[in-house]
Amino acid sequence: MDVEVERLLFLFCPAGGAPKPLALLGGRRRRAAARPPSASAPESPSSPHRPASPSTAEHRPVFLPSLLQRLAMDNSGKEKEAMQLMADADKKVKASGSFLGGMFGGNHKVEDACDMYARAANMFKMAKNWSAAGNAFCQAARLHMQLQNKLDSATSFVDAGNAYKKADPQEAINCLNQAIDIYTDMGRFTIAAKHHITIAEIYESELVDIEKAIAHYEQAADYYKGEESNSSANKCLLKVGHYSAQLEQYQKAIEIYEQVTVAMSTMDNPLLKYNAKEYFFKASLCHFIVDELNAKLAIEKYEEMFPAFTDSRELKLLKKLLEAHEEQNSEAFTEAVKEFDSVSRLDQWLTTMLLRIKKTIQGDAGDLK
Repeated sequence: MDVEVERLLFLFCPAGGAPKPLALLGGRRRRAAARPPSASAPESPSSPHRPASPSTAEHRPVFLPSLLQRLAMDNSGKEKEAMQLMADADKKVKASGSFLGGMFGGNHKVEDACDMYARAANMFKMAKNWSAAGNAFCQAARLHMQLQNKLDSATSFVDAGNAYKKADPQEAINCLNQAIDIYTDMGRFTIAAKHHITIAEIYESELVDIEKAIAHYEQAADYYKGEESNSSANKCLLKVGHYSAQLEQYQKAIEIYEQVTVAMSTMDNPLLKYNAKEYFFKASLCHFIVDELNAKLAIEKYEEMFPAFTDSRELKLLKKLLEAHEEQNSEAFTEAVKEFDSVSRLDQWLTTMLLRIKKTIQGDAGDLK
Protein backbone atom coordinates (compact mmCIF):
# COMPACT_ATOMS: atom_id res chain seq x y z
CA MET A 1 0.00 0.00 0.00
CA ASP A 2 1.19 3.50 -0.74
CA VAL A 3 2.60 5.05 2.44
CA GLU A 4 0.53 8.23 2.04
CA VAL A 5 -2.72 6.26 1.60
CA GLU A 6 -1.97 4.16 4.69
CA ARG A 7 -1.26 7.35 6.67
CA LEU A 8 -4.60 8.85 5.66
CA LEU A 9 -6.47 5.69 6.66
CA PHE A 10 -4.67 5.78 10.00
CA LEU A 11 -5.70 9.39 10.61
CA PHE A 12 -9.33 9.12 9.58
CA CYS A 13 -10.34 5.74 10.96
CA PRO A 14 -12.51 6.16 14.11
CA ALA A 15 -11.75 3.97 17.09
CA GLY A 16 -13.30 0.54 16.72
CA GLY A 17 -14.71 1.27 13.30
CA ALA A 18 -13.91 0.75 9.65
CA PRO A 19 -12.12 3.47 7.72
CA LYS A 20 -14.47 6.13 6.36
CA PRO A 21 -14.32 7.10 2.70
CA LEU A 22 -12.28 10.25 2.32
CA ALA A 23 -15.02 11.88 0.25
CA LEU A 24 -17.51 11.34 3.10
CA LEU A 25 -15.09 12.70 5.66
CA GLY A 26 -14.54 15.76 3.51
CA GLY A 27 -18.30 16.26 3.23
CA ARG A 28 -18.71 16.08 7.01
CA ARG A 29 -15.99 18.63 7.51
CA ARG A 30 -17.63 21.00 5.05
CA ARG A 31 -21.01 20.64 6.75
CA ALA A 32 -19.43 21.12 10.17
CA ALA A 33 -17.69 24.26 8.97
CA ALA A 34 -20.93 25.67 7.55
CA ARG A 35 -22.90 25.03 10.79
CA PRO A 36 -22.97 28.04 13.19
CA PRO A 37 -21.39 27.64 16.63
CA SER A 38 -23.76 25.90 19.07
CA ALA A 39 -21.91 26.70 22.32
CA SER A 40 -24.89 28.80 23.58
CA ALA A 41 -27.56 26.27 22.61
CA PRO A 42 -29.35 24.84 25.66
CA GLU A 43 -28.93 21.20 26.41
CA SER A 44 -31.96 18.96 26.25
CA PRO A 45 -33.44 18.58 29.76
CA SER A 46 -34.26 14.96 29.12
CA SER A 47 -30.64 14.02 28.56
CA PRO A 48 -28.34 16.40 30.43
CA HIS A 49 -25.39 14.07 30.25
CA ARG A 50 -25.95 12.62 26.76
CA PRO A 51 -22.60 11.53 25.22
CA ALA A 52 -21.46 13.03 21.99
CA SER A 53 -22.76 11.35 18.87
CA PRO A 54 -20.41 9.16 16.84
CA SER A 55 -20.42 11.77 14.09
CA THR A 56 -18.90 14.36 16.42
CA ALA A 57 -16.72 12.01 18.48
CA GLU A 58 -13.02 12.52 18.30
CA HIS A 59 -11.43 10.42 15.56
CA ARG A 60 -8.95 8.30 17.39
CA PRO A 61 -6.18 6.72 15.31
CA VAL A 62 -6.06 2.94 15.15
CA PHE A 63 -3.54 0.71 13.44
CA LEU A 64 -4.72 -1.04 10.30
CA PRO A 65 -3.19 -4.29 9.08
CA SER A 66 -0.35 -3.42 6.74
CA LEU A 67 -0.88 -4.30 3.11
CA LEU A 68 2.64 -5.66 3.07
CA GLN A 69 1.75 -8.05 5.85
CA ARG A 70 -1.33 -9.20 3.99
CA LEU A 71 0.72 -9.65 0.83
CA ALA A 72 3.28 -11.68 2.78
CA MET A 73 0.48 -13.92 4.03
CA ASP A 74 -0.86 -14.30 0.49
CA ASN A 75 2.62 -15.09 -0.83
CA SER A 76 3.10 -17.69 1.88
CA GLY A 77 -0.15 -19.33 0.82
CA LYS A 78 0.91 -19.28 -2.84
CA GLU A 79 4.24 -20.87 -1.98
CA LYS A 80 2.57 -23.65 0.03
CA GLU A 81 0.20 -24.33 -2.86
CA ALA A 82 3.11 -24.32 -5.32
CA MET A 83 5.12 -26.74 -3.18
CA GLN A 84 2.14 -29.08 -3.01
CA LEU A 85 1.82 -28.95 -6.79
CA MET A 86 5.53 -29.77 -7.11
CA ALA A 87 5.10 -32.75 -4.79
CA ASP A 88 2.07 -33.98 -6.77
CA ALA A 89 3.98 -33.55 -10.03
CA ASP A 90 6.91 -35.56 -8.64
CA LYS A 91 4.50 -38.36 -7.78
CA LYS A 92 3.07 -38.28 -11.30
CA VAL A 93 6.55 -38.56 -12.79
CA LYS A 94 7.47 -41.51 -10.54
CA ALA A 95 4.19 -43.24 -11.30
CA SER A 96 4.76 -42.84 -15.05
CA GLY A 97 8.07 -44.70 -14.75
CA SER A 98 6.62 -47.71 -12.98
CA PHE A 99 5.63 -50.86 -14.88
CA LEU A 100 1.91 -50.33 -14.34
CA GLY A 101 2.24 -46.61 -15.00
CA GLY A 102 3.84 -47.36 -18.37
CA MET A 103 1.01 -49.68 -19.27
CA PHE A 104 -1.74 -47.32 -18.19
CA GLY A 105 -1.08 -43.88 -19.66
CA GLY A 106 2.52 -43.14 -18.70
CA ASN A 107 2.82 -40.25 -21.17
CA HIS A 108 -0.45 -38.81 -19.97
CA LYS A 109 0.92 -38.68 -16.42
CA VAL A 110 4.06 -36.90 -17.65
CA GLU A 111 1.93 -34.33 -19.49
CA ASP A 112 -0.06 -33.74 -16.30
CA ALA A 113 3.21 -33.30 -14.40
CA CYS A 114 4.40 -30.73 -16.98
CA ASP A 115 1.26 -28.71 -16.41
CA MET A 116 1.64 -28.95 -12.62
CA TYR A 117 5.26 -27.78 -12.72
CA ALA A 118 4.29 -24.83 -14.91
CA ARG A 119 1.44 -23.86 -12.58
CA ALA A 120 3.73 -24.19 -9.57
CA ALA A 121 6.31 -22.00 -11.30
CA ASN A 122 3.77 -19.25 -11.88
CA MET A 123 2.68 -19.39 -8.23
CA PHE A 124 6.31 -19.10 -7.15
CA LYS A 125 6.58 -16.06 -9.43
CA MET A 126 3.56 -14.49 -7.74
CA ALA A 127 5.30 -15.09 -4.40
CA LYS A 128 8.52 -13.61 -5.86
CA ASN A 129 10.44 -16.79 -5.13
CA TRP A 130 12.41 -16.56 -8.37
CA SER A 131 14.81 -19.46 -7.77
CA ALA A 132 11.95 -21.85 -7.03
CA ALA A 133 10.09 -20.58 -10.11
CA GLY A 134 13.16 -21.16 -12.27
CA ASN A 135 13.58 -24.68 -10.91
CA ALA A 136 9.93 -25.54 -11.57
CA PHE A 137 10.14 -24.25 -15.16
CA CYS A 138 13.30 -26.34 -15.66
CA GLN A 139 11.48 -29.44 -14.46
CA ALA A 140 8.72 -28.77 -16.98
CA ALA A 141 11.27 -28.15 -19.75
CA ARG A 142 13.01 -31.49 -19.17
CA LEU A 143 9.73 -33.38 -19.21
CA HIS A 144 8.67 -31.64 -22.43
CA MET A 145 11.93 -32.78 -23.99
CA GLN A 146 11.26 -36.32 -22.78
CA LEU A 147 7.93 -36.12 -24.61
CA GLN A 148 9.72 -34.72 -27.73
CA ASN A 149 7.86 -31.42 -27.38
CA LYS A 150 10.91 -29.38 -28.39
CA LEU A 151 9.22 -26.02 -28.76
CA ASP A 152 7.49 -26.32 -25.38
CA SER A 153 10.78 -27.38 -23.83
CA ALA A 154 12.63 -24.36 -25.26
CA THR A 155 9.85 -22.02 -24.10
CA SER A 156 10.03 -23.45 -20.58
CA PHE A 157 13.82 -23.05 -20.50
CA VAL A 158 13.39 -19.40 -21.52
CA ASP A 159 10.78 -18.91 -18.78
CA ALA A 160 13.23 -20.49 -16.33
CA GLY A 161 15.99 -18.15 -17.51
CA ASN A 162 13.78 -15.10 -17.08
CA ALA A 163 12.94 -16.15 -13.52
CA TYR A 164 16.54 -16.94 -12.61
CA LYS A 165 17.68 -13.54 -13.93
CA LYS A 166 16.24 -12.00 -10.77
CA ALA A 167 18.05 -14.36 -8.40
CA ASP A 168 20.87 -16.34 -10.06
CA PRO A 169 22.30 -14.80 -13.27
CA GLN A 170 24.61 -17.73 -14.00
CA GLU A 171 21.76 -20.23 -13.77
CA ALA A 172 19.72 -17.94 -16.05
CA ILE A 173 22.51 -18.19 -18.64
CA ASN A 174 22.57 -21.99 -18.33
CA CYS A 175 18.82 -22.19 -19.01
CA LEU A 176 18.96 -19.77 -21.94
CA ASN A 177 21.84 -21.74 -23.48
CA GLN A 178 19.74 -24.89 -23.33
CA ALA A 179 16.89 -23.04 -25.05
CA ILE A 180 19.32 -21.79 -27.72
CA ASP A 181 20.53 -25.35 -28.41
CA ILE A 182 16.94 -26.41 -29.04
CA TYR A 183 16.10 -23.42 -31.24
CA THR A 184 19.22 -23.84 -33.39
CA ASP A 185 18.48 -27.56 -33.75
CA MET A 186 15.03 -26.57 -35.03
CA GLY A 187 16.52 -23.99 -37.41
CA ARG A 188 15.06 -21.00 -35.55
CA PHE A 189 18.16 -18.85 -35.66
CA THR A 190 16.46 -15.48 -35.26
CA ILE A 191 15.00 -16.36 -31.88
CA ALA A 192 18.29 -18.02 -30.89
CA ALA A 193 20.06 -14.73 -31.70
CA LYS A 194 17.60 -12.86 -29.48
CA HIS A 195 18.50 -15.07 -26.51
CA HIS A 196 22.22 -14.69 -27.21
CA ILE A 197 21.64 -10.94 -26.79
CA THR A 198 19.88 -11.56 -23.47
CA ILE A 199 22.88 -13.58 -22.27
CA ALA A 200 25.25 -10.84 -23.45
CA GLU A 201 23.25 -8.27 -21.47
CA ILE A 202 23.48 -10.42 -18.32
CA TYR A 203 27.26 -10.57 -18.75
CA GLU A 204 27.29 -6.79 -19.25
CA SER A 205 25.21 -5.72 -16.27
CA GLU A 206 25.17 -8.58 -13.77
CA LEU A 207 28.34 -10.64 -14.11
CA VAL A 208 30.50 -7.88 -15.66
CA ASP A 209 32.38 -10.20 -18.00
CA ILE A 210 32.79 -8.07 -21.13
CA GLU A 211 34.71 -10.65 -23.16
CA LYS A 212 31.88 -13.17 -22.80
CA ALA A 213 29.35 -10.45 -23.63
CA ILE A 214 31.30 -9.76 -26.84
CA ALA A 215 31.27 -13.46 -27.76
CA HIS A 216 27.47 -13.66 -27.45
CA TYR A 217 26.91 -10.43 -29.39
CA GLU A 218 29.12 -11.83 -32.17
CA GLN A 219 27.17 -15.09 -32.23
CA ALA A 220 23.88 -13.18 -32.37
CA ALA A 221 25.22 -11.09 -35.27
CA ASP A 222 26.20 -14.25 -37.18
CA TYR A 223 22.73 -15.73 -36.76
CA TYR A 224 21.03 -12.49 -37.82
CA LYS A 225 23.22 -12.25 -40.90
CA GLY A 226 22.34 -15.81 -41.86
CA GLU A 227 18.67 -14.84 -41.70
CA GLU A 228 19.24 -11.61 -43.71
CA SER A 229 18.37 -9.48 -40.67
CA ASN A 230 21.19 -7.05 -41.42
CA SER A 231 19.90 -4.19 -39.28
CA SER A 232 19.76 -6.43 -36.19
CA ALA A 233 23.18 -7.86 -37.05
CA ASN A 234 24.66 -4.36 -37.25
CA LYS A 235 23.29 -3.44 -33.82
CA CYS A 236 25.07 -6.45 -32.34
CA LEU A 237 28.28 -5.66 -34.22
CA LEU A 238 28.27 -2.10 -32.93
CA LYS A 239 28.14 -3.50 -29.40
CA VAL A 240 31.15 -5.65 -30.27
CA GLY A 241 33.00 -2.60 -31.61
CA HIS A 242 32.11 -0.55 -28.55
CA TYR A 243 33.48 -3.10 -26.09
CA SER A 244 36.45 -4.10 -28.26
CA ALA A 245 37.68 -0.50 -28.16
CA GLN A 246 37.22 -0.40 -24.39
CA LEU A 247 39.38 -3.53 -24.13
CA GLU A 248 41.98 -1.82 -26.35
CA GLN A 249 41.32 -4.18 -29.26
CA TYR A 250 41.38 -1.19 -31.59
CA GLN A 251 41.93 -2.95 -34.90
CA LYS A 252 38.90 -5.16 -34.33
CA ALA A 253 36.81 -2.13 -33.38
CA ILE A 254 37.98 -0.22 -36.48
CA GLU A 255 37.05 -3.08 -38.81
CA ILE A 256 33.57 -3.33 -37.29
CA TYR A 257 32.91 0.41 -37.40
CA GLU A 258 34.05 0.62 -41.02
CA GLN A 259 32.02 -2.43 -42.04
CA VAL A 260 28.83 -1.13 -40.43
CA THR A 261 29.35 2.45 -41.56
CA VAL A 262 29.94 1.53 -45.20
CA ALA A 263 26.70 -0.46 -45.13
CA MET A 264 24.82 2.49 -43.62
CA SER A 265 26.27 5.12 -45.95
CA THR A 266 25.01 3.25 -49.01
CA MET A 267 21.43 3.05 -47.75
CA ASP A 268 18.67 5.48 -48.65
CA ASN A 269 17.53 5.91 -45.05
CA PRO A 270 18.55 9.48 -43.96
CA LEU A 271 18.74 8.46 -40.29
CA LEU A 272 21.21 5.66 -41.06
CA LYS A 273 23.31 8.04 -43.14
CA TYR A 274 23.33 10.48 -40.21
CA ASN A 275 24.53 7.69 -37.90
CA ALA A 276 27.27 6.77 -40.38
CA LYS A 277 29.31 9.86 -39.53
CA GLU A 278 29.19 8.93 -35.83
CA TYR A 279 30.78 5.55 -36.50
CA PHE A 280 33.41 7.00 -38.85
CA PHE A 281 34.22 9.38 -35.98
CA LYS A 282 34.62 6.47 -33.56
CA ALA A 283 36.78 4.54 -36.01
CA SER A 284 38.96 7.66 -36.43
CA LEU A 285 39.45 7.92 -32.68
CA CYS A 286 40.54 4.27 -32.54
CA HIS A 287 43.05 5.00 -35.33
CA PHE A 288 44.21 8.10 -33.43
CA ILE A 289 44.97 6.09 -30.29
CA VAL A 290 47.07 3.63 -32.31
CA ASP A 291 48.93 6.23 -34.37
CA GLU A 292 48.48 9.87 -35.40
CA LEU A 293 49.40 9.17 -39.03
CA ASN A 294 46.87 6.32 -39.15
CA ALA A 295 44.19 8.78 -38.09
CA LYS A 296 45.08 11.27 -40.83
CA LEU A 297 44.99 8.61 -43.55
CA ALA A 298 41.74 7.16 -42.21
CA ILE A 299 40.05 10.57 -42.18
CA GLU A 300 41.00 11.20 -45.81
CA LYS A 301 39.61 7.80 -46.76
CA TYR A 302 36.35 8.39 -44.88
CA GLU A 303 35.83 11.78 -46.56
CA GLU A 304 36.12 10.12 -49.96
CA MET A 305 33.80 7.29 -48.99
CA PHE A 306 31.18 9.52 -47.34
CA PRO A 307 31.25 13.19 -48.45
CA ALA A 308 28.72 14.18 -45.77
CA PHE A 309 31.43 13.46 -43.20
CA THR A 310 33.45 16.43 -44.50
CA ASP A 311 31.17 19.12 -43.07
CA SER A 312 30.42 17.32 -39.82
CA ARG A 313 31.27 18.71 -36.37
CA GLU A 314 32.97 15.40 -35.63
CA LEU A 315 35.50 15.86 -38.45
CA LYS A 316 36.18 19.47 -37.41
CA LEU A 317 36.92 18.24 -33.89
CA LEU A 318 39.24 15.53 -35.22
CA LYS A 319 41.24 18.05 -37.21
CA LYS A 320 41.60 20.35 -34.18
CA LEU A 321 42.72 17.41 -32.06
CA LEU A 322 45.28 16.32 -34.66
CA GLU A 323 46.68 19.85 -34.81
CA ALA A 324 46.88 20.10 -31.01
CA HIS A 325 48.52 16.69 -30.82
CA GLU A 326 51.13 17.62 -33.44
CA GLU A 327 51.99 20.73 -31.45
CA GLN A 328 51.86 18.76 -28.17
CA ASN A 329 49.48 21.45 -26.97
CA SER A 330 47.43 19.93 -24.14
CA GLU A 331 45.44 23.12 -23.52
CA ALA A 332 44.34 23.41 -27.16
CA PHE A 333 43.32 19.74 -27.11
CA THR A 334 41.20 20.29 -24.00
CA GLU A 335 39.65 23.48 -25.38
CA ALA A 336 38.59 21.73 -28.60
CA VAL A 337 36.94 18.94 -26.59
CA LYS A 338 35.14 21.43 -24.33
CA GLU A 339 33.80 23.33 -27.33
CA PHE A 340 32.43 20.14 -28.87
CA ASP A 341 30.98 18.97 -25.54
CA SER A 342 29.12 22.25 -25.06
CA VAL A 343 26.97 21.41 -28.11
CA SER A 344 27.04 17.59 -28.22
CA ARG A 345 27.46 16.01 -24.82
CA LEU A 346 30.25 13.43 -24.75
CA ASP A 347 29.26 9.99 -23.51
CA GLN A 348 31.45 7.78 -21.35
CA TRP A 349 32.93 5.85 -24.30
CA LEU A 350 34.01 9.01 -26.17
CA THR A 351 35.40 10.53 -22.98
CA THR A 352 37.49 7.40 -22.36
CA MET A 353 38.89 7.38 -25.90
CA LEU A 354 39.72 11.10 -25.85
CA LEU A 355 41.48 10.75 -22.51
CA ARG A 356 43.61 7.93 -23.90
CA ILE A 357 44.65 10.15 -26.81
CA LYS A 358 45.31 13.14 -24.57
CA LYS A 359 47.60 11.13 -22.31
CA THR A 360 49.98 10.67 -25.25
CA ILE A 361 50.67 14.42 -25.18
CA GLN A 362 53.89 15.05 -23.26
CA GLY A 363 53.39 16.60 -19.85
CA ASP A 364 49.62 16.07 -19.92
CA ALA A 365 47.84 15.85 -16.55
CA GLY A 366 45.46 13.16 -17.88
CA ASP A 367 42.02 14.80 -17.76
CA LEU A 368 39.73 16.84 -20.02
CA LYS A 369 38.92 19.61 -17.54
